[in-house]
Amino acid sequence: MRESLVDLFQSVQIAAQAFASPDAFLAEADLSQPGCIVLDVRLPGVSGLDFQSQLAQEGSTHPIIFMTGYGDISMSVRAMKAGAVDFLAKPFRDQDILDAALAAVERDAASRRERDRHQAVNSRFETLTPREREVMERVVQGLMNKQIAFELGISEITVKLHRGNVMRKMQVKSVAELVRNAEQTNHGVYPQTSKPTAIRAV
Repeated sequence: MRESLVDLFQSVQIAAQAFASPDAFLAEADLSQPGCIVLDVRLPGVSGLDFQSQLAQEGSTHPIIFMTGYGDISMSVRAMKAGAVDFLAKPFRDQDILDAALAAVERDAASRRERDRHQAVNSRFETLTPREREVMERVVQGLMNKQIAFELGISEITVKLHRGNVMRKMQVKSVAELVRNAEQTNHGVYPQTSKPTAIRAV
């Protein structure tokens, strides 16, 4: 079954790799690239659902598709609640697994892009001085330069200089962009508020 799935995915130019056991997967799988994991509910030495939990504990964010010939409603509900993106009962059509896998890989790619954007915003935020962070906080709250100057006890000209530095360092051209960036930081600045590449089958 594993090898036939690999052949199926490769027939539509999707890189795929099969693993004989969960241990082999943990030892050999490259999870650095966008992809998804196709799991059978029954695996050597462990249930697929337990392995799903183990992957989550180890920090894997890859979407998981379950396939089973023994599935029931309670099993599928447990899998989906734990984050599985699909649960296919055998026998299923080739197109069913292809559609599920392609959607899962794109979901993972989109999630990675969002994480990369988040990390980039936080990296830029780290370059701000303490005073620039104070100014940024008030800008995204909608305060005018005059109000910011009063709150911080500095001149309006100094506020404008800090504000310009904030916009440049955060690589934004408008306050609206700055607000969106502020919402993605891990610093409480805003208190108000790929192509498919790989399938792993186990």
